[in-house]
Amino acid sequence: MEPTIVVEHKTQRVRKSRFSLGTTLMYVILTAWSLTTIYPLFWIVNNSFKVSRDVMNNSFGIAWDPVLINYQNAFDRINIGRSYINSLVMSFSTVFLVLLLGGLAAYVLSRFNFRGKKTIFSILYATLLIPAFATVVPVYELLIKTSLVNTYWGLIFPQTAGNLTFATLVIAGYMATIPKELEEAAFMDGCNRWQMFVKIFVPISQPVFASASIFVFMWAYNDLFSALIFVNKENVRPIVALLNEISSQYGTDFGLMATAVSLTVIPVLIVYLFISKYIQKGLTEGAVKG
Repeated sequence: MEPTIVVEHKTQRVRKSRFSLGTTLMYVILTAWSLTTIYPLFWIVNNSFKVSRDVMNNSFGIAWDPVLINYQNAFDRINIGRSYINSLVMSFSTVFLVLLLGGLAAYVLSRFNFRGKKTIFSILYATLLIPAFATVVPVYELLIKTSLVNTYWGLIFPQTAGNLTFATLVIAGYMATIPKELEEAAFMDGCNRWQMFVKIFVPISQPVFASASIFVFMWAYNDLFSALIFVNKENVRPIVALLNEISSQYGTDFGLMATAVSLTVIPVLIVYLFISKYIQKGLTEGAVKG
């Protein structure tokens, strides 16, 4: 019995050493990968406190003597505050429409059985494979005919249509897991379909609604492709389009460019840090099941 005990102790030691080595290697790789993301952000913020000359001569040096002239120019010279408002109005409007329409569509697809349901799901999955630039010409012509070019709605409607399929599939996958007993109990209490959706399914599906809203907001906020095509006037220009304009009009003012990028990224990063737990829930609880 004693030799067996010795062998078992040796085996446990080997397992512990292997586990420690693997864990250490994992942390080293994750740390190196995180630095590739954190350092560029630090580089941008650091250079936003330098004048353009210092950015060109010593872009990797730390701004020991920071200046705020770039932030003043960002609000006075390029009116970044107006672009902020435009981006928030368009992004939040897109999120509202996507959650409303996608939630209703998901409720029907997940709780009703009807002919052609599988076909609808197949079409929805197929639309995810269509690239956005393939629909630019017909969408632009439609916006011209309806006089929506260079308006808030000219960007809200295309972004809503582009994100609606994703939200519908994710929310439908979550709603399909809700027990039928809740639905039957609501019927017994006299709820109609609309009341059941509002009072039962929406509150229970709050995690997936929150997850979908995060993704939709990020995609709408960072959608440079649509902003450059459908909206080009200053009074409705979102902040991502403003960044592109800065790089062309003020290409030599690198300090101003770094400031504009910092003002664009930092708020989104702060929001992400507060709601990152919902993203993890959306990747698991909101997954579409076969």
